[in-house]
Amino acid sequence: MTTENIETRAELQNLHQEFPTVFEKSKAGRSCLKPPDDSLFDPSEMTGMLRESPAQLPEISEVDLVRHFIGLSNRNFGVDNGLYPLGSCTMKYNPKINDVTSNLPGFTDLHPYQDAEDCQGSLQLMFELERMLSKIFGMAAFTLQPAAGAHGEFTGLLIIKKYLASIGQGNRNEMIIPDSAHGTNPASAVMAGFKTVETKSNERGLVDLKALKTHLSEKTAGIMMTNPNTLGLFEEDVLNIAELVHNAGGQLYYDGANANAIAEIARPGDMGFDVLHLNLHKTFSTPHGGGGPGAGPVGVKKHLVQFLPNPRIVVREDGLFDRTDNPDSIGRMKMFYGNFLVLVRAYTYIRMLGASGVRRMSEIAVLNANYLRTKISKFLDVPYNRTCMHEFVASGENFAKETGCHTLDIAKTLLDYRVHPPTIYFPLIVKEAIMVEPTETENRETLDHFVEVLKTIVERAKIDPDWLHGAPHFTPVRRLDDVLAARQPNVKYSSHNTPMCE
Repeated sequence: MTTENIETRAELQNLHQEFPTVFEKSKAGRSCLKPPDDSLFDPSEMTGMLRESPAQLPEISEVDLVRHFIGLSNRNFGVDNGLYPLGSCTMKYNPKINDVTSNLPGFTDLHPYQDAEDCQGSLQLMFELERMLSKIFGMAAFTLQPAAGAHGEFTGLLIIKKYLASIGQGNRNEMIIPDSAHGTNPASAVMAGFKTVETKSNERGLVDLKALKTHLSEKTAGIMMTNPNTLGLFEEDVLNIAELVHNAGGQLYYDGANANAIAEIARPGDMGFDVLHLNLHKTFSTPHGGGGPGAGPVGVKKHLVQFLPNPRIVVREDGLFDRTDNPDSIGRMKMFYGNFLVLVRAYTYIRMLGASGVRRMSEIAVLNANYLRTKISKFLDVPYNRTCMHEFVASGENFAKETGCHTLDIAKTLLDYRVHPPTIYFPLIVKEAIMVEPTETENRETLDHFVEVLKTIVERAKIDPDWLHGAPHFTPVRRLDDVLAARQPNVKYSSHNTPMCE
């Protein structure tokens, strides 16, 4: 791919940049439907409910309305549009069969307060999903309530806290967190009432055992780990870490954000972890992003089962499924059973693949990541350039010194090529980090295209750095002030036909 090709395509695309809003398309008298006969409408029945003036809604034909929303969708980017190698976030393709099953009337028309006898299918699905997850990850039991990964972290930490209090060790208030941890880990620990203690990584990017030992004490409540870690590396000393922490009286918490690399290959429960959360919207292909809904089930070993959130799903003597509360529970973490239809999607995905398919999922995720790592390391630095798991971290540090262009410039330029950028500037222990996770859903042709695009950008930076500094050039919106956009978003539209989203 040459720069000229992308510029030519972009110039053509630029012809369609003007995108009038639905209000600007509005023409008096146009409508998508014919209102009912006025004789069927009795205003007296609507006393106190009628507007004093008409709503300021656009008047538009159905075909223009459809084209408006299709146009909006085409201006957005998602995993259905193309490669989305967002490291750590696992933006994998979601099979549409998941949406079909989650929209079955038997699921969508239920109310969670119905009697157990009326919702046996839903209770059975959740009961079976808990046991599937327990088997895959080596846990005694699961709760499906938490709505996302961080919510799962908070839930798991509350379980650890209550367990320690129940055995008379409530004085343990320190949670050890590696410097390569996900950013939510220390936040969740603090919310749960723990003090955080950071432990450093060694030169191989793994937990440093010597450093860890210095942090263990009678105050140690546990350690939060991601394995493979955020560098995409498997913690080779995990069994030693488990022994050290357990001998010190602490519990092991597993951040399951990277379970996409190990499902049906290795089980955290066998590594010594006592608690874990999973991101169903990562590993098991339910929708991800946009603010939810998600799912962050929490699994525990046998000694912690009694503390799981209420209600628990059980099988009665007559064979029917029912709900029960445990008096030792940490309580309810979310209304009803969590985001139920998200759970239906994950259940569908696991049942569709089976155990061998889930293992194959992990194997291909690891294969794809190593394929990209090998290719990209030829023109970008990869600090820990050895066999990785489902993701790896490159560095733009030397690239920046050579060209004056930074990781952010690479990310913005990728947008011009209709490729979503990888995660950047995370993890913090790698300068100018570029975190790449292709997932198992991408084929070799797509991966090769990504490598070609990235290489083209790197080469252009050497001769025309200003091109990268000004990117993106051909997107609906040019480079934004990311901080301002995040902290002071303005997404309203004025009734005076003045766009408020800039």
